[in-house]
Amino acid sequence: MIGIEALLAMPVIAMLIAVLLYVATYLSYVRLLRYPRNWNSPSLPASLTTGVLASLTVLLVSFSPYGVDLSALIILVVCIAVTFFIIAAPAIAFRPASRLVEFLAKHGDYAGLWLLVPALLSVLVIPNIKLQAVLLMAMAIEISWFLRLRWADRNRPLYPMSERDLSVLKTQADGDLVAFRRRHGIRELILSKDGVGWRGCGKSTPACPFNLYVNRLGLNTAPCCREHMKVLSYYITTCLNEMGVVHWLEGGNLLGAVRENGNLLDWEDDIDISVLLDDDMTWERLTSGLAERGARDKFYVDIFEKKGYVSISFDPPKQWPFRWERNRFRGEIRTDIAIYRRAVSYGKDVLERRSHKGSMPSTQNGGYGVPQGIVLPTKTIPFLGGDFVCPNQAEAYLHLLYGDFQKVEYTYVEPAAAKVRAAIDADASPK
Repeated sequence: MIGIEALLAMPVIAMLIAVLLYVATYLSYVRLLRYPRNWNSPSLPASLTTGVLASLTVLLVSFSPYGVDLSALIILVVCIAVTFFIIAAPAIAFRPASRLVEFLAKHGDYAGLWLLVPALLSVLVIPNIKLQAVLLMAMAIEISWFLRLRWADRNRPLYPMSERDLSVLKTQADGDLVAFRRRHGIRELILSKDGVGWRGCGKSTPACPFNLYVNRLGLNTAPCCREHMKVLSYYITTCLNEMGVVHWLEGGNLLGAVRENGNLLDWEDDIDISVLLDDDMTWERLTSGLAERGARDKFYVDIFEKKGYVSISFDPPKQWPFRWERNRFRGEIRTDIAIYRRAVSYGKDVLERRSHKGSMPSTQNGGYGVPQGIVLPTKTIPFLGGDFVCPNQAEAYLHLLYGDFQKVEYTYVEPAAAKVRAAIDADASPK
């Protein structure tokens, strides 16, 4: 029988194994990006898996029975590091990021192509067939990513912009929409003699990168994204009602329902809903029910058991091996479903969650919670043209989360953009 060492000594076999290892490393890495994309730190097992795969790729390419190919080792390490940094930029930029990360995130759909020339030069200069194959595969993935995004962009419908959206846009642009569009790479913004429009996102396209547009530039959430949030809100509450799950509006959505007369906040970036688990509605029953419905109805369901929440996105799940590449997008229309359980804290009945929210007080058990009587029994409130379930004492709930919730706060908007927004919103508020 031919041993492993003999197989690896065969150039074609070694080349194929190296390519497969790189593809596995890439897929493991983009799956890893689900964590920062959801404001979490990557798990240790997932990080170690990606690191081991990357190390095996480098070792196979750089080492042979005849010694170490130092040039191949250096080039491959640099290539993987730079390529993966570019790939990660949109996910990392969900948090406040450096100018370099912001720049790469803004150009994330094609930034990987900038490595095409250096990779091809390395292929021509370094006579290492394994390195050549891995570099060509890396560039093939980046070219495929770029072309698939451009193909999807053909399906973007044109949305009109409301007077409110246009007013905020013009103010943040200091009146020069052309320069503002060019400076920030806002491809969705359509300027013509007929007016201003928005080339919006849909089920078959990536979401608008509203993390950039809303949180960094201080614009209103795009009209397409608001429409999809509404669809997602109705869909999730319908699913929860069908399953008999106790649930209620949470966070900024409850704030919009109470303070903004049942509308989304102008700069809303997701839908927040909370659910109550008990002996009948367990974590397993909830997640399996949502996952089954999401697969059936083309909504992407991501489950984070340790953090105690479920993320359900407007975009449909894709088949392997493209399933996890969605983590490379800068923007996502989604619902975050936070999990609460009944507990007793300092002698009082509370509803408790694992993750922190606003100014929600900590509990005796190390979680965060609200008095049970503020939430239960739930009632309904007008929101997005319908009646949605909310806490029994909605204003008390908001006060617990935000203090003076009537005061407008731009939590995730950059300070300079928030300052301009504050002036716009003050002018638009009732006198």
